[in-house]
Amino acid sequence: MGEADEGGIARKWWIKFKDESVFAKYTPFFVCLASGSLNCDTFMHFISQDVHFLKAFALAYELAEECADDEEDKLAIRKLRKRVKQKLKTLDSLVREWGFELPEEIITDDATVKCTDFLLSTASGKVEGEKVLGKIETPFEKIKVAAYTLSAISPCMRLFEVIAKEIQALLNPDDGSHLYKKWIDYYCSQSFQESALQTEELLDKLSVLLTGEELEVIKKLYYKAIKLHVNFFAAQPVKQQTTVPLSWVKDPVEGHLTLFCDFDWTCTAFDSSSILAELAIVTAQKSDPDQSEGKLTRMSSADLRNTWDVLSTKYTEEYEQCIESIMSSEAVAEFEYEGLREALKQLAYFEKKENSRVVQSGVLKGLNLEDIKRASQHLIFQDGCRRFFQNTIKSTNFKTDVHVLSYCWCGDLIRSAFASGDLNAFRVHSNELVYEESISTGEIVNKLESPLEKLQAFNDILKDHSNDEQNLTVYIGGSPGDLLCLLEADIGIVIGSSSSLRRLGDHFGVSFVPLFSSLVERQKELVDGSSYKWKRLTGTLYTVSSWAEIHAFILGP
Repeated sequence: MGEADEGGIARKWWIKFKDESVFAKYTPFFVCLASGSLNCDTFMHFISQDVHFLKAFALAYELAEECADDEEDKLAIRKLRKRVKQKLKTLDSLVREWGFELPEEIITDDATVKCTDFLLSTASGKVEGEKVLGKIETPFEKIKVAAYTLSAISPCMRLFEVIAKEIQALLNPDDGSHLYKKWIDYYCSQSFQESALQTEELLDKLSVLLTGEELEVIKKLYYKAIKLHVNFFAAQPVKQQTTVPLSWVKDPVEGHLTLFCDFDWTCTAFDSSSILAELAIVTAQKSDPDQSEGKLTRMSSADLRNTWDVLSTKYTEEYEQCIESIMSSEAVAEFEYEGLREALKQLAYFEKKENSRVVQSGVLKGLNLEDIKRASQHLIFQDGCRRFFQNTIKSTNFKTDVHVLSYCWCGDLIRSAFASGDLNAFRVHSNELVYEESISTGEIVNKLESPLEKLQAFNDILKDHSNDEQNLTVYIGGSPGDLLCLLEADIGIVIGSSSSLRRLGDHFGVSFVPLFSSLVERQKELVDGSSYKWKRLTGTLYTVSSWAEIHAFILGP
C-alpha cells in the first residue's frame, strides 16, 4: 500500500500505535490462519462477524458523506461506501470462491458489537471528549464529525492490510493448498489497498483545520479503534491447540516460567555505563572544590570528561578488534556450540581487562548512592518493556520468576530503575559498586563480566528446576554477551540490532528466525491435545523488532 503523506494524521498515528497491531497479529486466530490450519468453523464465524462490520462501515461512510462539505470529498466517500456495499452483495459468492459457505444463522459477538457501536456512535457525533455530544449543526461541526468517523475507520483497514501482507510474505506463491490464501490475497489486493489509502488521505484532508484539542480527540478515537479490533481478533473462538499465547504445560497451575533478561540496550535505550559516567561528571561540577579531609578525593569534571572520552574510544576500538579476532577463524557449516563457547573466552578476557581499566581510572569514585537512585528514575526504557514486565508479574497463567543478568557496574541502578515501575520482585544479578558511607570508592565488585559468567549465573538459578518438566526458560537479550544464555534457554529471543551478535552467531552456525514466522511453522505441527515442545541448544534464536512482540507471544493481548 502506498504511504499517506509523511506528516499526515493517519500516518502519524499509525506509526505511534503500530505496536498495538502486533497484538492482533499474534492472536491464535491469525497464527492459525497464517499456518493454514485454522478450523473452518472458526473462519466462517469470523466471516459472519465481518458482515456486521461491512454494514456498519457502509452506514458510517454514508453519515460521513452527509457531513463532508466539499463535493470532491463527498464523491470520494461515496465511492468508498459503494465498494463496501458491493462487497456485501458479492460476499456470499466470495465465500463460496474461497471454498466455504456462510452460516444460515449469524449471532453477533460482544467484541463485534463493541466495535460497530463505537464506529456508529462516532459517525453520529456522539464522541467521547467532545463538549456537546450529538450536536451537529454548523458546517464546521459536520466536517469535524466526518474526520472523527474516518479516524475510527482508517486504522481498521490499515490493520487488515498490514497483517495480510505479513502473512502473504510467509506463503509459497506456487502452493495452492493453503485454505485461506484467497482471503489473504483479497486484503493484499490493489483494490483494498486503494480503499485504505483513500480513507487515510481523506482523514488527513478533513483534519487540516481542526484545533489541537480536536486533533487530540482524533488521536484517542484512532487508538480506541485499534484496541477494539485487537480485542475482536482475540475474541474469535479458536478451539484448537495453539502456539500463542505461550503454552507448554498440560496443567497451567503447575507451570513455571523462569524469565531472564539483559539490561543495557535490551530494556533500556542507553548503556548504563554512559549514564554512570555522566552522573559522575555532573556531580563533580556541583561538588565543593575545597574537599575536606575524610572525603574521597575525586577528579574535576573536566578531567573526568577527558578520561571517560579516552576510555570510551579505546573500548569501542578494542571491542571491534576482539570481535574481528574471533571471526578470523573459519566459519562453520553447522551449529557449533562448544566452538562458540571457546571463542567467547576472548571476549571474557577483553571485558575483564576493560573493567580493570575503568577502576584504575577512578571515573566512578565519589558517586553518591542517592544520586544513582535518582538517576535511575530518568532511565529511558524501550517502548513496551515496563508494560510487559508489569503484566508478567500480574499474570495468573503460570508462576513466573524474573532475573536480570547484566554487565552493569552498579546493581543499585538496575534495582532502583525497576522499583519505580512496581517491579521489586525482580532479582538483579550484576556487578556492584563499593561504597564508604554511601559514597563510591571507584572499586567494582566483579560478579558478571563475561558471557561465561552470565551462563554460570543462569545455570545456578536453574539448579532448583533441573528436573522440572513444567519449568520453561526464556532468555531475552541483544548483545554477544547474551549468546550462550540465549542458546541454553528453551526459548532465546533476540531484540535489537546488534551486528556483532549476528556476525558471531552466523559464524558459528546459529540461525536467526523471526518469531512470528517460527510460530506459524510450529502451528502446522500441532495436533489436537498436543503442545509444542521447546528445546534448548538447537542453534535457533528467535528475533523480534519490539517488546510488543514478546508481550503478545508470552502473555497475549
